[in-house]
Amino acid sequence: PCKQATAARPALQPRGPSADKHRSPAGVRAGGRLGRVSRRSRPAPPATGRAQGLQPGGGCLHSAVPAAREEPARPGREWLLPTPLPARQPTAGYKYRRAGRRRSPSPGRRARSRPETGPGPAEMSRPLTDQEKRKQISIRGIVGVENVAELKKGFNRHLHFTLVKDRNVATPRDYYFALAHTVRDHLVGRWIRTQQYYYEKDPKRVYYLSLEFYMGRTLQNTMINLGLQNACDEAIYQLGLDIEELEDIEEDAGLGNGGLGRLAACFLDSMATLGLAAYGYGIRYEYGIFNQKIRDGWQVEEADDWLRHGNPWEKARPEYMLPVHFYGRVEHTKGGLKWVDTQVVLALPYDTPVPGYMNNTVNTMRLWSARAPNDFNLRDFNVGDYIQAVLDRNLAENISRVLYPNDNFFEGKELRLKQEYFVVAATLQDIIRRFKASKFGSTESVRTIFDSFPDQVAIQLNDTHPALAIPELMRVFVDIEKLPWTKAWDITKRTFAYTNHTVLPEALERWPVDLVEKLLPRHLQIIYEINQRHLDKVTALFPNDIDRLRRMSLIEEGGVKRINMAHLCIIGSHAVNGVAKIHSDIVKTQVFKDFAELEPEKFQNKTNGITPRRWLLLCNPGLAELIAEKIGEDYVKDLSQLIKLHKFVNDDIFIREVSKVKQENKVKFAQYLEKEYKVKINPSSMFDVHVKRIHEYKRQLMNCLHIITMYNRIKRDPMKSFVPRTVIIGGKAAPGYHMAKMIIRLITAVGHVVNNDPMVGNKLKVIFLENYRVSLAEKVIPATDLSEQISTAGTEASGTGNMKFMLNGALTIGTMDGANVEMAEEAGEENLFIFGMRIQDVEELDKKGYNAQEYYDKLPELKQAIDQIKSGFFSPKQPDLFNEVTNMLFHHDRFKVFADYEAYVKCQDKVSQLYMNAKEWTKMVIRNIAASGKFSSDRTIKEYARDIWNVEPSDLKIPPPNEPRDVADDKNPNCTTQKVKM
Repeated sequence: PCKQATAARPALQPRGPSADKHRSPAGVRAGGRLGRVSRRSRPAPPATGRAQGLQPGGGCLHSAVPAAREEPARPGREWLLPTPLPARQPTAGYKYRRAGRRRSPSPGRRARSRPETGPGPAEMSRPLTDQEKRKQISIRGIVGVENVAELKKGFNRHLHFTLVKDRNVATPRDYYFALAHTVRDHLVGRWIRTQQYYYEKDPKRVYYLSLEFYMGRTLQNTMINLGLQNACDEAIYQLGLDIEELEDIEEDAGLGNGGLGRLAACFLDSMATLGLAAYGYGIRYEYGIFNQKIRDGWQVEEADDWLRHGNPWEKARPEYMLPVHFYGRVEHTKGGLKWVDTQVVLALPYDTPVPGYMNNTVNTMRLWSARAPNDFNLRDFNVGDYIQAVLDRNLAENISRVLYPNDNFFEGKELRLKQEYFVVAATLQDIIRRFKASKFGSTESVRTIFDSFPDQVAIQLNDTHPALAIPELMRVFVDIEKLPWTKAWDITKRTFAYTNHTVLPEALERWPVDLVEKLLPRHLQIIYEINQRHLDKVTALFPNDIDRLRRMSLIEEGGVKRINMAHLCIIGSHAVNGVAKIHSDIVKTQVFKDFAELEPEKFQNKTNGITPRRWLLLCNPGLAELIAEKIGEDYVKDLSQLIKLHKFVNDDIFIREVSKVKQENKVKFAQYLEKEYKVKINPSSMFDVHVKRIHEYKRQLMNCLHIITMYNRIKRDPMKSFVPRTVIIGGKAAPGYHMAKMIIRLITAVGHVVNNDPMVGNKLKVIFLENYRVSLAEKVIPATDLSEQISTAGTEASGTGNMKFMLNGALTIGTMDGANVEMAEEAGEENLFIFGMRIQDVEELDKKGYNAQEYYDKLPELKQAIDQIKSGFFSPKQPDLFNEVTNMLFHHDRFKVFADYEAYVKCQDKVSQLYMNAKEWTKMVIRNIAASGKFSSDRTIKEYARDIWNVEPSDLKIPPPNEPRDVADDKNPNCTTQKVKM
C-alpha cells in the first residue's frame, strides 16, 4: 500500500459512472431558479485513465484528483482527494424537470440512514426501472460544471477546516453545517458590498423594530435567493448525500409566536428584494417559541434550545456592544435632568444576513443578546462574596433568555418590560451612531445636527412592543444631545410610524405606572410630559370635554394606574396603520376613534402580504415551475403577474397539471404523517386544514363541532356516500391559556374516537399536527385542499396563513374577516366559501344579546354534538373533562360559535359537493391562484416605502463580488444613481 493510503481519507466520495447506475427516481431541484424536481438519468462519460482514478503512468487509487481540478494532489491537501469513485463529467450542464419527490443518493451515505456516532457501511440505492427512467423528462435549467466543483470543494473544505471532521466520523449534522457554511460563503461578499454601498450612498435607512422575527430555516431560502439551489443540489448529490435530508436537520429560528413575527420575517425578505436600505432589529432569544409535545392528548411544553448546536448564519459583533441602563433615579443638575445610579446590562449584537432575490443585495437583521458587564454586582460585594456575584450575572443575562409565548395576550411582567426597553435602547444607540458616522467603517461622528434625522431615518414599530422607543429617543435628544423639547418632539414624531396588529382588548399593552417608575424613572417623567402637552392640545380643541380627555389620555386612572402604550404610539408617530382594510376601518372608527378625529390624515391601511420566495418557490416547487412554464419566471418578483393565469382556467392540460401537482404534494405529506404520527391516511381524501395559534377567537371549537357532526352523520347512515376528509388541526396554545389547552385536549379526544371507529374507516380522519412551526407549514400548506379561516367577523386583524393557502392552490372556507374580505374581492366571492355573520350582524347580535341556548335548542345536530361532549362520549374515563368548555360555550362565549354553526355546516356541505367534481374544483383553485398576486409582501412593502417611509424601492442590482463595482451603472444606463466608488 502507498503512503497516501494511510493519510486522512477524503471528506466525501464524488460519484462516478458506477454510481450513476444506481440512481433512484425521486426528485431534486427545479428548472431555472424555481424549486425542486426530478432529473433524467444521463449516460456516464466514457472512462479515461484519469477518470478511473489512475495517474498517467500508473499510480495508486489514492492519488486520483477530482475531475474538475486537473492538478496533482499536494501534501497537506488530502481533504481534496477523491476516493476510487471518479466524478461524473456531464458536458452540457445539468438539466432539471418539475415536480416529483427527491432522489435518494446512490452509493454513499444517506444523511439520516445512520446514528450520529459516524457512518455505517455504504448503502446501495436500487437501480431505476425503465418505466421510472421514462418518467424523468427534462425541462430547462442549466448549472455550470465549475460552479458545482467549487461548491464541492467548499463543502469538503468546511468539513475539514471548520468542523474538523473527516468522513469516518462526520455525522449528518456535520454535513448540514458544511453545506450551510459553503452557502454562507456566497453571501459574505455580497453582504459586505451591500453595506459598503449603503455607507457610500448614504440612503435613507428603514429600521423595522420587532420583539419577534419568526424566521424558520435559512439554508434553502438562501440558496433560492442567491440562485444556487440547482448547483448545490447537484454538488450534494455527487457527494453521495440527500440535500432534503440535510435541510431537515436545520433547527427553525422560532423567535416569534405566530403572524406578527412571521410577517416581520416576510418583510425583511421583501425589503432586501426591493433594494431598500433596511435593518431588522430584535432580540436574540436563547430559547424561542416552545416545542409542543402532545402527551395523552394534552399539550406539554419543552424548551426550544435552538442554539444548542450553534447557528451558522449569525455573526457576533462584540465591537458594537452597547450599554443599556435600568433602575436608578433622576437627579436635577445644572445641566438639566440626569438619570443616575443605574444598573448596566450590555447588549451584544448578532448579525444575520438577509438576501434579496437574485439582486445581490444582502441586508442585515441585528438581534441583541444581553451580557452582564465584568464588574456586575462585584462592586456591591465588599464582603467578598465573589462566587455569588459571578453567579448573579445570570440575572442580567436572563433578559434575552426566552421569548414570551403569548399571542394576542398581554402579560405585564417586569422581565418582559425589560426586554422591550433593552431592544429599544440598544437599537436607538446604534441608529444614532450610524446616522452620525461619515463613511464606511468610520467611528467618527460628523453629523451633530439632527434636523435631517427624519430624512435619513424611518423607524417602524411592529405593534406596541417597541413603544418605549418614543420616550427613549426623546431622552437621548433632550438629556444627552440637549435639543429643546419642541424640536426633539417634532423630529421624533416624523421618525416613527406604528403598525397596529390587534383589536382584542386583552392584547393591548397597558403597563402599571409603578413598574415603569421603578425600572425607567426618567422615561416615566418624559411620558407624563408627552401626555400633558397632548391633553393641552385636546383641551384647546374640545374644551370642557372631560370624558374625551379621559379616553385619550396616555395614563389610565382608576384602580392601578396604567400607561396605554397604543396611545403613546399614536401620539408619537406620523403614521398609524392597520393590516387589512376591514381592520384599519375598525381601528379608525372604533378602537382609536378619538385619535382619528384629531388627526385623520395619520391613519392608513397596509394590507399584509407574504413572500412568494418562501411560500411558493421554496415550499411548492412543482407549482412554481408549472406557473413559470405558462407565464415566465418574472412573477417571482412581481406576483401581480399571476393574473395572466386566468386565460388558462379552461385549459384541460393545465387543469390536469395543477391537479397532479396538488396530488403529488398530498402523497408526500401523507407519507410524512404516516412516518411521524403512525396514522395511515387516504391521499385522495380532502385535506381540510386548520393551522394557526389556538385561541377562542380563531374558533377551532367550531371546526371540532363540525367534525363531530360529520362523525354522527356517518354513524347514522354508514351506507350513504360521504366525501372522505382528513381534518388536520395544528397550533400552539400559550402555556398559561387554560381554555386553549382544553380545546387541544378536546380535538385529540374526538380524533381518538373517530380514528378508531371501524364503521368510519377511511371516510374521516382527524389529525392534531404536533409542534406547528414555519418548517411544518412549508410541508402542510402545499398539500392542503381546504383552508379554514373561520374567526368571528371583526376579530382577526388580517391573517397571513389565508394568503399562503390561496397562493398554494387551496380553497378557503371563511368568514368576512381580516384579509379574507380582500381575498374575496380579488377572486370573486363565488370562488371562496364565505359563510356566517358579517361585522354588522355581530354588532346587532351584541346589541340584542347573544343567547347560545337558542341555537342549541333549535339545531338538533348541534345539540347532539354538545350533548356528546358533555356526557363524556369522547372522554369515557373522565365524563366531566370538558364541562368547562361546554360551560364557556353556553355562558361566556365572546366569539359566538353557536351563532355561526349552522351556516358553517351548510357551507361545508357545499365544499364536499364541489370536491366531488375534480375539474370544477381545480378551475376554482386556478382562479384563486390567479387572484393572489395582491398578497405579496413586496406589494405591502412598496406601499410602506412610498406612503410612510418616503423611500423609493430600487431595482438596481449591486454587482456580485466577482465583478468590478462600477458595473452596476453599465447595466443600468438609465439609472440616476451616481457611480459606485471603490
